[in-house]
Amino acid sequence: MLLAIDIGNTNIAIGLFALDAADPSEDRLRRSERAPGGAGPSQGPELKFDWRLETRAARTGDEYAALLSELFRLAGVEMRAVSAVVVSSVVPPVLFPIEQLCRRHFKVEPLVVGPGTKTGMPILYENPREVGADRIVNAVAAHQRWPQGAIVVDFGTATTFDVITSRGEYAGGVIAPGLLVSADALYHATAKLPRVEIARPKVAVGRNTVASIQAGLVFGYAGLVDAIVGRIKAEVDFDPHVVGTGGLAALIAKEAKTIVECDDMLTLQGLALIYERNR
Repeated sequence: MLLAIDIGNTNIAIGLFALDAADPSEDRLRRSERAPGGAGPSQGPELKFDWRLETRAARTGDEYAALLSELFRLAGVEMRAVSAVVVSSVVPPVLFPIEQLCRRHFKVEPLVVGPGTKTGMPILYENPREVGADRIVNAVAAHQRWPQGAIVVDFGTATTFDVITSRGEYAGGVIAPGLLVSADALYHATAKLPRVEIARPKVAVGRNTVASIQAGLVFGYAGLVDAIVGRIKAEVDFDPHVVGTGGLAALIAKEAKTIVECDDMLTLQGLALIYERNR
């Protein structure tokens, strides 16, 4: 089986894929109930289970092994079933313990997405090394799913917009502060405004402080998405499919007019595709 790990600034996304019919754990997994939150049918290896961990730079490889061991046990999968690991990371301090985890506990050398990794996608950035690995991984998955061209809106620590052309090129994108980052900045930079739950208020005109902040965050970010997507569409020569991903994608997509669908598993699917291309 293939273990895919995406190390983000806030969370680590982990996915377990069946590589092929010859996988020795395949029959047992077919009989196992799929974990909640899994993705639907997609091209490439099949995602069987997925989990999220909080990103902590101080964790050791052994600590990650202990956490994964328990998650595997709950899923009814043995750790020795993992025969390959693919990793993307935007947090360098966390990459080292994850590599230790792979070598010590899975006995495999991980494929770390970075310069030199075969992705099958030309990067049109002025300096391709500046593009975060997660953004390239999302782009690979998006082009596989929507070859007519796509815009991936990733609601992570930063809100990123990645443009993939109909020719399969990573054209560039937009980076904005993430919704949670903005909410935290508002709380820390003011004396009296409280920290609020990120939730949709009933109306735009709030009649209390919490509802007013929620309106600004949710409706404000929906407007930000629509405005940026509209500008991107005006600059490209194709009709892109707009997909949202990340933890808050579903919330904002309900308010934004331009997001067609959401897929929380897009990054993990992209990692599996890149592994297949480098196999």
